[in-house]
Amino acid sequence: MELLDRLTELKQILNQASYEYYVLDHPTMEDFEYDRLMEELIKIENEHPELKTADSPTNKIGGVVLDKFEKVVHTSKMMSLSDAFNFEELKDFDRRVKKDAPNATYCCELKIDGLSVSLRYEEGLLVLAATRGNGEIGENITNNVKTIKSIPLAIKEHKTLEVRGEIFMPKKSFHALNEERALNEEDLFANCRNAAAGSIRQLDSKIAAKRNLDAFLYYLLDDTSDTQVHALEHMKNLGFKVNPYYKKCNTIEEVIEYINAMGELRPTLPYDIDGIVLKVDEKVLYSTIGETVKYPKWAIAYKFPPEEVKTKLLSITYQVGRSGVITPVANFKPVFVQGSLISKATLHNEDYILSKDIHINDTIIIRKAGDVIPEVVKPIKEERDQTVLPFQMIKECPCCHSQLVRREQEADYFCLNPNCSEKLMNRLIHFASKPAYNIDSLGDKLTIQLYEAGFIRDIADIFRLKDHYEELIQLQGLGKKSIDHLLEMIENSKQNNLNQLIFGLGIKHCGAKISTIICKRFKTMNEIMTATFEELAAINDIGEAIAYEVVEYMRQPKNIQLIKQLNELGLNMEYHMDQIQENFFTNKKCVLTGTLESMGRSEAKKLIESFGGNLSESVSSKTDILILGVNPGSKYDKAKKLGIYIMEESEFLQKIKE
Repeated sequence: MELLDRLTELKQILNQASYEYYVLDHPTMEDFEYDRLMEELIKIENEHPELKTADSPTNKIGGVVLDKFEKVVHTSKMMSLSDAFNFEELKDFDRRVKKDAPNATYCCELKIDGLSVSLRYEEGLLVLAATRGNGEIGENITNNVKTIKSIPLAIKEHKTLEVRGEIFMPKKSFHALNEERALNEEDLFANCRNAAAGSIRQLDSKIAAKRNLDAFLYYLLDDTSDTQVHALEHMKNLGFKVNPYYKKCNTIEEVIEYINAMGELRPTLPYDIDGIVLKVDEKVLYSTIGETVKYPKWAIAYKFPPEEVKTKLLSITYQVGRSGVITPVANFKPVFVQGSLISKATLHNEDYILSKDIHINDTIIIRKAGDVIPEVVKPIKEERDQTVLPFQMIKECPCCHSQLVRREQEADYFCLNPNCSEKLMNRLIHFASKPAYNIDSLGDKLTIQLYEAGFIRDIADIFRLKDHYEELIQLQGLGKKSIDHLLEMIENSKQNNLNQLIFGLGIKHCGAKISTIICKRFKTMNEIMTATFEELAAINDIGEAIAYEVVEYMRQPKNIQLIKQLNELGLNMEYHMDQIQENFFTNKKCVLTGTLESMGRSEAKKLIESFGGNLSESVSSKTDILILGVNPGSKYDKAKKLGIYIMEESEFLQKIKE
């Protein structure tokens, strides 16, 4: 009995210390004392495993390894929120609310940039944690969530309830993780949100435990509280960590004041936020105000404009693309923008730089276009000094030193040397990439290594690598197992559809979409090679410029020879129409904005195209559907103005199954 009493005492002391440290942010115990007591508890549980319980703080250490995540059906749909990108849209929301509920007030909360989670407690113990998924079905991440120190394994009341919130990675944990990954020569996470998502989906919970994730809870299902403010206070009393910056606002003007204040506070916060969530405070009004199929009408998310940061432009260097296009690149003093450290951004071309009057050594403004791609907004001319240097476009290729050519009516300079090594390497990288021929295991680094070692010089050489087997397994960093897998993936890729080959060849203007359109019209490589300019130009979405480039490519002797070699090496030269099944997306023009939680852009593109639809990059009056991901960009605004059908991710996932 003494042992059981001591075990109970240790659990109570350690759980209380964790609550004070991670939830209240008010530590009352020194680290060494916490560690000493934890070691004592671990020792008792190891010697008497039958005494270990679900609420033991040793569960925070992790150790469970899964083969995969099980699917979880949510008890009620995890809905997302509609977005507002400016104060006028917020005022429109207020007018709609006040029309149905004139006396409504608002509860404002920080919009944490993380990933949604649902937690189920039975008799006060955490029994299930699940991702949002498509809103109806998520994944069971219980073992990983148990390692998050701010999420209680047991709440203060023996209740059965479900609570929802946001898992995130603090900035400090993010920087430490990326430093560790850099030392191990691993790819860095782009931002805190990606790092959190990657960590919570680790099959080994010990890895998740090391990532130091955190969480804020903001929604208690079936709660009897009369207001959202009271619900947040109730969650705090139950032992949940609630973000402290919530505020009740009586008018939309007070809401805007709150948003401005939080915008100023944003850079100093230890975690990333990307906006403010605005909810009607009085819960009794929710049924009156109602909801759509996608969103509650009583809540909205205000999205902050892209964060702009000052830094210094150190130099302008140049990249050589696979087509020979020369792209200027801004190299600036590394700076954090929206949670990620960036030091480079494309400057597109000479005209772009001159139009913005960018000088080397300028102080410049950086932001992320669409919250993703770094861009130089402008120089701060008022801060120029005598060290600045006017921009001058280079005249020679930075790789092979051939004279560059700028064609009439084109903004880009080109290296025309067919043997330029940068061009050749980038063509090979493009061909093997996931969006093109998708040769698994043949990534950028390995492609460059094989090129520099002399094994591949053109696309056909990729399919001849098996002839150099004994030499390949001697390459540094590789071995028999790696080479066997690579050669197997290369062999399997020969069955890829013809549109992937056309895209992989790198014909000017022939992206994935155009390549598919051409293959739908001309079903074999031979038909494409013999197609006339008039036949190509007559296809919808092709036009004269693309038709010219295709005909020009197919008449060049070196390209004819390459295609002949690829045919002899066994690559598929036919387009398989039976791969396309008709459904909702057939013949629809789609655009994706933001990030999908369930899949990458490439996977979404392939799904849409497999049903005969098209995924393009820009919104226009011809767009049929805008697919809405997390952190949407300006495409969302344009689609709303044009009245284009906006489809949330959950609906997208449903439609591709129909």
